[in-house]
Amino acid sequence: MHAQAEYAHWVGQALRAPLTGRRQAAQLVPPVFTCTDTEEGYKRKIARAQHEIYEGNTYEVCLTTVLEARTQTFDPFQAYCLMRVASPAPFAHYLKLGSTEVASISPERFVSLSASGLLRAEPIKGTRPRGATASADQALKDDLATSAKDRAENIMIVDLLRNDLSHHAHPGSVRVTRLCAIESYATVHQMVSTIDAQLRDRALSAQALHEAFPPGSMTGAPKLSTMNILDELEDSRARGLYSGAVGYLGVDGSADFSVVIRTLVCDRLVDGSWALSLGLGGAITADSNPQDEWDEVITKSVGVLSAIGSSFPVHTGVNAK
Repeated sequence: MHAQAEYAHWVGQALRAPLTGRRQAAQLVPPVFTCTDTEEGYKRKIARAQHEIYEGNTYEVCLTTVLEARTQTFDPFQAYCLMRVASPAPFAHYLKLGSTEVASISPERFVSLSASGLLRAEPIKGTRPRGATASADQALKDDLATSAKDRAENIMIVDLLRNDLSHHAHPGSVRVTRLCAIESYATVHQMVSTIDAQLRDRALSAQALHEAFPPGSMTGAPKLSTMNILDELEDSRARGLYSGAVGYLGVDGSADFSVVIRTLVCDRLVDGSWALSLGLGGAITADSNPQDEWDEVITKSVGVLSAIGSSFPVHTGVNAK
């Protein structure tokens, strides 16, 4: 009981901490973002990824780019609150880690572990924007649900995660309990699957979480060869927190981690200004259409950018390789 009371006190303090010392928020000045890739440069990287697929080195490449901004005045917690209101998401989180603050409206579970040892992964692969009218919205949702290309993307990652969860699971306990279902959020429709497995020994909890890292929905498959390809395509640029995982380990042995997407990473610089970054991307397969993939990058930016009054940069890019 003492440990539970101490845990409850710690959680209460942690939840109140972000509000400590914050003044009444002023109106947020929308940052102006640039992109590390031009549209043409990103499409060339898609072509290079598809060449790797044709060569048999990978079969799905989760290519990313990043939007960046520098601004003198910014309030990451206020941005997080605006994002939460504009685009609610099940794994939204705010972190303050020294000079870095993180505002996330992630809709994706990486992996969870229940107190009884149930492992669960829920990868997202497949995205459509929301429509302006009810009929247009339904048409976009139906298009996603029936897309052979998006289903292929999703199923490839499902197969990868089945393998990830199987390493420390009871033989025969790995099962796909939901395949290519459609979930709708404020700015997008998403295709989501659910993979469950029963951990064979609670002492293996940490190893099971370690085995699943990094999130397969952010690498592609197979993991190791695809990450080597990504290192080349993304110019050896470290993704940082983006595409990683954020979550908790509970005192009862449970755990729950999200994939860090739809996330604004805010670094306070020594001169007091802010460096902001927003990672974006999508899965490239043999059937990918470069224009559709670029449009998906823009679609995925909407939830964060619209909430803080910014827009996707039109004439941008420092990397046109």
